[in-house]
Amino acid sequence: MKTVTILGATGSIGGSTLDLIEREPEKFDVLALTANCDVAKLAAAAIRTNAKRAVVADAACYADLKTALAGTGIEAAAGADAVCETAAMGADWTMAAIVGCAGLKPVMAAIEQGKTVVLANKEPLVSAGDVIVAAAERTGATLLPADSEHNAIYQCFDFDRPEGVRRIILTASGGPFRTKSREEMRGMTVAQAVAHPNWSMGAKISVDSATLMNKGLELIEAARLFPVANDQIEIICHPQSIIHSMVEYVDGSILAQLGPSDMRVPIAHCLAWPCRMRTPMAPLDLVAIGRLDFEAPDAERFPALRLAREALDAGGARPAILNAANEVAVAAFLAGELGFLEIAAIVEDTLARYDPAAPEALDAVLAIDADARRIAGERVKDCVV
Repeated sequence: MKTVTILGATGSIGGSTLDLIEREPEKFDVLALTANCDVAKLAAAAIRTNAKRAVVADAACYADLKTALAGTGIEAAAGADAVCETAAMGADWTMAAIVGCAGLKPVMAAIEQGKTVVLANKEPLVSAGDVIVAAAERTGATLLPADSEHNAIYQCFDFDRPEGVRRIILTASGGPFRTKSREEMRGMTVAQAVAHPNWSMGAKISVDSATLMNKGLELIEAARLFPVANDQIEIICHPQSIIHSMVEYVDGSILAQLGPSDMRVPIAHCLAWPCRMRTPMAPLDLVAIGRLDFEAPDAERFPALRLAREALDAGGARPAILNAANEVAVAAFLAGELGFLEIAAIVEDTLARYDPAAPEALDAVLAIDADARRIAGERVKDCVV
C-alpha cells in the first residue's frame, strides 16, 4: 500500500487524483490532504478517504475545518507552515498541485524527504528549476511530471541513452484563438479565452492556453526535466490534442504518446509508476478521430512563445520573472482590468524593467517573484482596457 499526500486536493488536479485513488482504495493510504480555503470540499474528501490529516493554508479557516472534522479522528491544521509540515510528513507519493508560488516551499519540503513527488504546477520548474532539480539530485527524490505533455515525453524518452534523442516535440492545441488574427484577439473576452476547445481546466491555465504562454512555460519545464539542449525542444500545434507530445531519435524514429484529453490519464501513470493502473476513460477510437493535423505555431500572433524561449535561453532569474509577471497579467485580465493582448505586453515590459542576479536558493526565488509581481502590478495600473 502506497502512502499518499495531495497538496492542493480541492482543485482540478487534486480532484482527478482523488477520483483515481477512490477507485482502488485498497492500494492507497491517504496520509494528508491540503487546500487553500475550501473547507467543505477538503473535509468531505478527507472523510471519504480516511485521511490522517487535513490542512487549510488560510489560517482564518481553521475553526471551520476543525468543526467539519469533529468526531472523525482526522487531525485539522491551518496556515502556510502547516502545509509545509504536511509536505514533510514523508508520504511515499506526493501530488504537488498548489497553484502559484505558494506551492514552492511545500514542494521543496516534500523533495527533502527523498520520495516520489509529482509536479502538476509549473512554478517549481519554471521559477525555481535549478534549485528544485539540485535538491532532487541531492536527496534522491523522484520527480514525475503530471502535465500531459511532459508525462507523454517521460513515457517516450530513453533516459539510459539520451544521446540518441534528436529532439523533443511539445504539442499544443493552439487554444481557442488558434485561427484568430491579432486584431480579432484584441477584443476577446474572458469567457471566450477560458473556453478551451479540448480540455476542461481552471481559468488561469485556460487563459495561458489562449495566449500560448502555457506552452512557453512547458518549454522551460521540459528543459529542466529532460537531458537535452534548449534548441532540441520544439513546439508544434496539434488541434485535436490526441498526441500529447513526441520524442524524435537520431535514426528518424518518432515515439508519440496518444490518449484522451483527460488529466486522469497522466495522473494515473504517475500514481501507479513504474506500473500501470486502470482509468475510467474509454479507449481512443482512432477510426472515429479520422485525422491528426499539425501546424507551426505563430510567434507573431502569440508573442508569449518568443518571450518564454528568450527567458529559457537567458536563464538565471528570467524564467521566474516571466512566470510572475504572467500570473499578475492574467489575474488582471480575468478581473476585467486588462485587455487580452496586454497580457504578453505586461510580461515583456516587466522583463525589460527587472534583471536581478540568478537565484541560488528558494528564498531568492521567492524574493524575485515578489519584486516581479510588484513591477508587473504597477504596469497593470497604467493600462486601460
